[in-house]
Amino acid sequence: QVQLVESGGGLVQAGGSLRLSCAASGRTFSMGWFRQAPGKERSFVAGVTWSEGWTYYADFVKGRFTISKDNAKNTVYLQMNNLKHEDTAVYYCAAGMTSYWTRLPKLTDFNSWGQGTQVTVSS
Repeated sequence: QVQLVESGGGLVQAGGSLRLSCAASGRTFSMGWFRQAPGKERSFVAGVTWSEGWTYYADFVKGRFTISKDNAKNTVYLQMNNLKHEDTAVYYCAAGMTSYWTRLPKLTDFNSWGQGTQVTVSS
């Protein structure tokens, strides 16, 4: 399985921005970002397919977050703008098992996970 390493989390004020990075040890079919707040389930945030660059977003981040990739570096990014207090969570990147999705991805669509990076948004 591919190894994933996230970076870029931190503390930011509401309305601010952060960019998360996820470096993969090899090429995968697709990549995704999930997040998990205390006491809540891990939920999908954004995903991208490696070949076509198709992107997928959860409704609650559309217009604020952008997922992108650098094929040469096997790295995926999550640019987060206009952050809100409710965006506070541990963010995880994951490697997908398919090259596209016909619906929003789920946890079971991914088979390798990073260690997570904390994002805290102060109100």
